[in-house]
Amino acid sequence: MYLARYLERQARHGEADDADDDTPLYLRRFRQRRETESITESLPPLYQRVGHGMQQSMSEDNRTKEISAPPGARKKLAADIFLIRHGETQGYSTESGLTPLGAWQAHTYGHTIGKRVSPGETVVLRSAATNRAGQTIENIHRGLADGIAMFEKDVKLFEPEPMEEFRNFQVATPDGLRDVTSAFRQYYSTLEEFERTSLGDRPMWLVEVDRFWRTQQGGGDPIQHWLQIPMLHFEPPAMVVRRFWRGIQRLAGEFPGARILIATHSGPIRAFAITALGYDPGEPYNTEHVRVKLFEGSREALVTYRNRAQEIVVPQIDQLPTWALDEAWTGSSLEQ
Repeated sequence: MYLARYLERQARHGEADDADDDTPLYLRRFRQRRETESITESLPPLYQRVGHGMQQSMSEDNRTKEISAPPGARKKLAADIFLIRHGETQGYSTESGLTPLGAWQAHTYGHTIGKRVSPGETVVLRSAATNRAGQTIENIHRGLADGIAMFEKDVKLFEPEPMEEFRNFQVATPDGLRDVTSAFRQYYSTLEEFERTSLGDRPMWLVEVDRFWRTQQGGGDPIQHWLQIPMLHFEPPAMVVRRFWRGIQRLAGEFPGARILIATHSGPIRAFAITALGYDPGEPYNTEHVRVKLFEGSREALVTYRNRAQEIVVPQIDQLPTWALDEAWTGSSLEQ
């Protein structure tokens, strides 16, 4: 019956609609518009539009839901920085890389940035010098390159490089300052020796690292332990934030107006957000970011994280003290 009615309508094609026609009004008007509009017929199929400059119309940069101020009222950006937590890793007790899911997370993040970046932008990629952060920025780079090619955007893309300023927080061990993950191996071997012999008091650095990792093993939040409990042998959160600001300001000076993607670790990112927002918004998820917008010609920046935005004054790092291993913190003193 449906086919018979369709053929009947096709036979009457071109004739005026009858008042007694039982076709709904909205459907009749739709068919009238379809007959008069021939724009879609002039467009090539979707799979043939790559060479016609039409792929860019599919990206998210021209259908954003953000309400933007007029161009004259906007502050010009000196740099747009994304502090990104690494993807899912195989473990934290060793210098492990990403899982297949973590690699997919990073690639998807890069592809999303490729859809949102504007033509003519400069994108700089940096990371901490760990396997999980390095593999994250590499996969972000691949996803970003795929997105730029897919949506036909002219973007200047810099290759990923590690930066010392964005390393994880450090621990003072008898061998000097080491990443908290690298310190685990020395902690584990030293602790095993003390447990086997049961002789003498444990050095203070071993006690503090033991408290940190046992919080992790017990299902607690070791980063919260580091943020809230002062420890003599752990790099203080305030010093980590200052180190991050030093790296951000250096990159902003080297690449003015660029979009800078930095793959690093959850502890420093969380400390950075707490310093800016004034409260603990929680642990960032894998490939979740804290965004920092530096404004040109001012000492102000806008920090956004989890739908909270806070305008802050950029610290003058050169006028603040640093945290370093001085002469008193030798290997022998740490053992004592």
